[in-house]
Amino acid sequence: MKRKLLSLLLVSAMAVSVAACGNEPSGNNDSSTPSTESTTESTTEQSSETETGSGEESTGAEEPAGPATTIAEALAGMDYDAASAYLYDYNLGDFWDLYQEALAEENVSVKYAKEAIAEAKLMEAAVMLPTRSRGGNYAISNIATRSTNTTLWGNDEDRLYSAIICVEPILASDQDALKAIWADCIGTGTYQEKAKAYLTEHGYTLKDTYNYGGYTSDAETWDVLATSKEADSEKIVLTYDGLLEYDCENVQQPALAESYEVSEDGLSWTFHIREGVKWVDSQGREVADVCADDWVAGMQHMMDAMGGLEYLAGADGAHIVNADAYINGEITDFSQVGVTAQDEHTLVYTLESPAPYFDTMLGYGVFAPMSRTYYESQGGKFGTDYDPSAASYAYGTDPDHIAYCGPYLVTNFTAASTIVYQANESYWNTDKVNIKTLTWKFNDDNDALKQYNGFMAKELDGCGLNASALAQAKEDGMFDDYHYVSATNSTSYMGFLNINRGFPNPNAQIERTGFANFNDDTAVVSTQTEEDAARTKEAMNNVHFRRAFCFSVDRGAYNAQQVGEDLKYNSVRNSYVPGSFVALTEDVTVDINGTSKTYPAGTFYGEIMQDQIDADGFPVKVWDAKELTGDGFDGWYSPDNAVAELNTAIEELAALGVVIDEQNPIYIDLPYPSNSEVYTNTANVVKQSVESVLGGKVIVNLTECVDYDQWHGAGYDTTYGYEANYDMYDLSGWGPDYGDPQTYLNTFAPEYAGYMIKCLGIY
Repeated sequence: MKRKLLSLLLVSAMAVSVAACGNEPSGNNDSSTPSTESTTESTTEQSSETETGSGEESTGAEEPAGPATTIAEALAGMDYDAASAYLYDYNLGDFWDLYQEALAEENVSVKYAKEAIAEAKLMEAAVMLPTRSRGGNYAISNIATRSTNTTLWGNDEDRLYSAIICVEPILASDQDALKAIWADCIGTGTYQEKAKAYLTEHGYTLKDTYNYGGYTSDAETWDVLATSKEADSEKIVLTYDGLLEYDCENVQQPALAESYEVSEDGLSWTFHIREGVKWVDSQGREVADVCADDWVAGMQHMMDAMGGLEYLAGADGAHIVNADAYINGEITDFSQVGVTAQDEHTLVYTLESPAPYFDTMLGYGVFAPMSRTYYESQGGKFGTDYDPSAASYAYGTDPDHIAYCGPYLVTNFTAASTIVYQANESYWNTDKVNIKTLTWKFNDDNDALKQYNGFMAKELDGCGLNASALAQAKEDGMFDDYHYVSATNSTSYMGFLNINRGFPNPNAQIERTGFANFNDDTAVVSTQTEEDAARTKEAMNNVHFRRAFCFSVDRGAYNAQQVGEDLKYNSVRNSYVPGSFVALTEDVTVDINGTSKTYPAGTFYGEIMQDQIDADGFPVKVWDAKELTGDGFDGWYSPDNAVAELNTAIEELAALGVVIDEQNPIYIDLPYPSNSEVYTNTANVVKQSVESVLGGKVIVNLTECVDYDQWHGAGYDTTYGYEANYDMYDLSGWGPDYGDPQTYLNTFAPEYAGYMIKCLGIY
């Protein structure tokens, strides 16, 4: 099962977030620290400055003894599932055992604490290197800061109708003033009015159009219930409304549900659907009334489509009664699933166990409504009759084959060029729509200055400043007066290490899977010999080798290629779940390696994770107790620790017959898109950093992808681990669906349940 995978296209981040550049997944306004930039402002993803590497030269936490035989010998004779299970248990067993303990907790704060302890083990396994969040770069823009939602989770940040856009670029001093106004307005519902007044009083002219750029791939489907990719959902979310939505002050407001009640036991959530709302087609013609059954139909279709979001309805998410049973085929009667329309305007979700975060899930696509009658008019069927390959099935194939109940209609869609959204005249909440025409422009990233030049030509309403654009802005005199630093958010990008590359493809079309794109065995071909590949796989299953690799990547230099030296640490992330994502709501006592420790209410998740990491002797810093953040410093890069870990790995692997030295290096394939100057430079930083720190005993092969399609094919577009065509891959990331750390940690569940686990080459 899968869900949204975020493509780390900085250009997309920089472009998609045009106007304070645009619209990135997941905002960064924590409920306890409401002081972050609008996601429409985060553009490239980068960092701020502080120390490198932490701790003594240590080989880290105590690990299980290595295998008595090589990995190749251990896996001999196993099928793919058995091999995946073996490698998962060997490399991630400690994490999974502790995470199961966390999930069993009914007390929310105890659960948070135990999730933090489990994540410490995930970080110590070093199967992935945290790289960055979104945002944290220089930008210039015509959009008023924080005029759109910046909630940490879900899709609401991509709802851009509330954006306040000026004809003129907004001075940095005025952006700062708007931030202060926003901080004073939180929860009052007055920021929009006050921001508009401030801007007009200071000579700005407001407009009702918004031009932003930088999407790098067309939507694969326009059916939001049949996709797990943010590259799809960010385009579709503008076309429908949910039950509840977060406003620009990050307060959840009634949307298509006017009100709701929760039963005392937390198992029944009843929503009262707004009357008089219409479904229309792409031409604005009425096709149906919005009613409670639209969420029943939407949930069933989502489970039928199996697009990757379905698990969020079940035990790993909302806990809806019989959701997992329906998904797994154990029942076929959807009326047994806990989502029902009691009448035309009363919707009830029934849960198997309480999900305190249930309301935070409602802004995500899994809870989108769908007009049953319109879906059926497009050839759609339900249950065992569902067949998207049928000749009569047209639903979601393009913007002309969906129904709309949101603020916009798609009036123009030209592949790899432009998407135009026009205000929906039938929209129920039209008074809240500031932007009447939204134009989103494609960018293939061949030109590092395209976004900046578009902004200067008044074709775009904002841009992030990559290294090239930053230099040009300074030369043009635009930097000093107009630049600001966009906020980071909760999206975590990672460099994934493949622990199972080359396992025989169970659907074998090519002999050595994972060494050419799963859909094109002529693209992105590795130069490794079979012997090279076998040695790399052995190394990748040695925790000390993986740690050595992670410790050797200079992430500040990596990020500097995109945002320049000044901000290179600003968005460096040091864990998977951001350390400030949640905090304890009551005092909690937990066990840290046999010692009881009590954490007071208000303790952040990251502090507990750091304590477990310190207790294990793992020399990584994931939390800054003084600044109360896990971002903005490089807590992993340490040449000394890298060398110490590599020496341990060399000794252990030598006992298995794998010699590692300058004459017999381990080769790591890292795909990169050669059409992008920025990504070519970041790939070269990885190569130079790793090879220099590890003394040439590890060689990074930069495997060329001629465009984004090839780059996506190497990993982002894969479905199973055996298709992963890399040893390291740094394109993908994860943004949270709801307000509990499990929204991240579930993605590393075994047995095909975790969406990101395929990035490690298993399941």
